[in-house]
Amino acid sequence: MNDIGGAIWVTVNLAATTTLCLLVIATPIGWWLSRRRNLFKDIVTAVIALPIVLPPTVLGFYLLVAMGPKSPLMDLLHPFGVRTLNFSFAGLVIGSIIYSLPFAVQPIRNAFEALGQRPFDVAATLRASKLDTFFNVALPMARKGFLTAALLVFAHTVGEFGVVLMIGGAIPGKTEVVSIRIWQLVEQMDWPSAHRLAGGLLVFAFAALLSLLVIDRRWSAQNDA
Repeated sequence: MNDIGGAIWVTVNLAATTTLCLLVIATPIGWWLSRRRNLFKDIVTAVIALPIVLPPTVLGFYLLVAMGPKSPLMDLLHPFGVRTLNFSFAGLVIGSIIYSLPFAVQPIRNAFEALGQRPFDVAATLRASKLDTFFNVALPMARKGFLTAALLVFAHTVGEFGVVLMIGGAIPGKTEVVSIRIWQLVEQMDWPSAHRLAGGLLVFAFAALLSLLVIDRRWSAQNDA
């Protein structure tokens, strides 16, 4: 039971940390994509969307190599005493950010694009700076996109398996998440515990999807009013 509690804590901590990081990272990316119309934008969009179509083990493999002790990227951290980020919580966070990036960028980008040009033209007539327009007009009006992104990223991170297994293994209390714990319980033939954890994830997934539908319905009703 202690192992299960530890797996739940690691999962929630990982999902919350990933969500907060991605809301910060995806905001400027989503804004840039919503304001550009060129080939380079399409290339960036395709790169961001890669985790959707790549097998998690492929992404996990390349992350395993990139965060390994012989990686050129890790050479930059060697002076700070960091030899590798594999099999660490920090490594899990990095992997989760990359794996869930499209689930944060796309809703935020869509929300910015849905604003149209009129709010920005009005702000310009009031002599608002671009920075003021972004923080006082774009961000408040695009709040549905941020809420959708937060729910999607959190739920997607909770359900991770392949990527976290490749780069984090299953260290109890450190890198072992709920999905990996379920797999271990099945291997151990502990069906009751596996049922409880799997059922909990099923309920959570349903609640997350229902929340998204409710948010979309209420937002549409407000816009129609």
